[in-house]
Amino acid sequence: MSTQAIRPFHLAFPVDDLEAARGFYIGLLGCGEGRSSDHWVDFDFHGHQIVAHLAPEELGEAKASAVDGHNVPCRHFGLVMEMDEWQETADRLKTAGIQFVIEPYIRFKGQPGEQATMFFLDPAGNAVELKAFKNIDQLFAK
Repeated sequence: MSTQAIRPFHLAFPVDDLEAARGFYIGLLGCGEGRSSDHWVDFDFHGHQIVAHLAPEELGEAKASAVDGHNVPCRHFGLVMEMDEWQETADRLKTAGIQFVIEPYIRFKGQPGEQATMFFLDPAGNAVELKAFKNIDQLFAK
């Protein structure tokens, strides 16, 4: 897989408090802020455009699915990082006292697609996954 050909994605999601979203995505995850209004905020999520829309009526608890012995939130978004960056972020989130849905760990250890992963919720309850592959060429390994 060539990572040079990857294009930025766009994702819009609901929140119930734009200032809390700013604090989380900018303050904790290090995103930049783009355009905004009283009803939405664009964030630079490591080169991808994510947009928090003020829509509290759209929030709800995500269902879970069993993956590698954990209950993974079915509705989530995230980022594939370099392993060093993933570890630094995991350490920073632990220090910040983030409550993990799934604590940082290595999934599929010793198998194709071995990856580090962690899940946590933003202030509105949206599930976020950060992961890193032992070998990025196995991103789509079977």
